[in-house]
Amino acid sequence: MGFGLGSLSFIGLGLYNEKGISIYGLERAKEADEVLLEGYTNMLPGLKIASLEKLLGKKVRVVDRKYLEDGKEILSSASKKDIALLVAGDPFVATTHVDLRMRAVKQGIPVEVVNAPSIISVAPGAVGLQNYKFGRSCTITFPMPYSDVPYDTLKLNRAAGLHTLFFLDLRTEEKHFMSVGEGIRLLMVMEHRRGEGIINKDLLLIGVARAGGPEQFVKAGRAQDLLSVDFGDPPHAIIVPGRLHFMEAEALVLFAGADKELVERNL
Repeated sequence: MGFGLGSLSFIGLGLYNEKGISIYGLERAKEADEVLLEGYTNMLPGLKIASLEKLLGKKVRVVDRKYLEDGKEILSSASKKDIALLVAGDPFVATTHVDLRMRAVKQGIPVEVVNAPSIISVAPGAVGLQNYKFGRSCTITFPMPYSDVPYDTLKLNRAAGLHTLFFLDLRTEEKHFMSVGEGIRLLMVMEHRRGEGIINKDLLLIGVARAGGPEQFVKAGRAQDLLSVDFGDPPHAIIVPGRLHFMEAEALVLFAGADKELVERNL
């Protein structure tokens, strides 16, 4: 049932395709007067707009970064009718959506949030690491401008023995998605610039591709060795393990094909 005088619902789609939406999220989207699909902060490898529209029984409008960051049109519409905004993963992993939610609340527009799995919750389980042992996460961005934030994040987490999850930059509107190999090379560039011994060719890394879907692929190994692994279609992510519990070490061997001697160095 809609809110009546207008509302804005943020509805997560999960990580693979339109079937990742929850039953409640599906109900809310079907009840909405208008359904929008945010198409720039993330991407779903198996999503087909025609299939999504068939599932909802209505047209879906794909909106870009400029539309949501401006926000005026969507908020104006949500003040008069029920608007459902579909988002890949969980709605509030991207800060753009937090800003839009705050603006809606300030304008007195009723807001509802329907959560879904995100890479933050799925990646640890995909490779067998314990989620409470992860430290701060961050994005390895395309250069220009160059950023040292990933290096500093990894340095901080490794000092505490914590795992690090790196999101890899993507520009969906340009169809440009960073691969695991590109992410590793950028980390090595950071090491060359900083020279603090945080990253080296023998560092244990885990590449994660298409997490949460039927074509999920994970592979653990030395940084140098993962450079030559084809992880296939995006989206990709990188995990740098900290100190491993013995069960985590065994899981990396079983789930991610890690070399036993390599993971034992991190116990």
